[in-house]
Amino acid sequence: MAAIRRAEVTWDGDLVSGSGTVSAVSSGAFSDLPVSWSARTESSDGKTSPEELVAAAHASCYAMAFSGRLARFGTPPERLSVAAEVTFDKLDAGWKVTASALTVRGVVPGISAEDFASEAAAAKDGCPISVALTGNVELSVDAALEG
Repeated sequence: MAAIRRAEVTWDGDLVSGSGTVSAVSSGAFSDLPVSWSARTESSDGKTSPEELVAAAHASCYAMAFSGRLARFGTPPERLSVAAEVTFDKLDAGWKVTASALTVRGVVPGISAEDFASEAAAAKDGCPISVALTGNVELSVDAALEG
């Protein structure tokens, strides 16, 4: 069965001076988060951006994919801490999301650093959000065990 999720945005005004709000309609997890062009290209000033939302989606998707891989490998994680940094840059052709850099630190009993790094790379390639970004955005992962 397909899962369908819905978000909605209301935007007032033009691109540069306008602003809007974004809400997670399916879950109700957040509503009316403020968004603006300046939050994308300058200082966020307490507002979110599509790129920050992509970073949140990528980090959470990757954490799930990596956790699943580690469990199938026979070394389920005690904890994974994942960050995603999404780069939005102005190129000759215009503004573009150019990269999503994942950083993962994990507490995973019974796994070597080499196997952790190998499984981390495989999870990057198998995460559904990574798959959606592949070919359009440079993807990377920096993985290390803690403790």
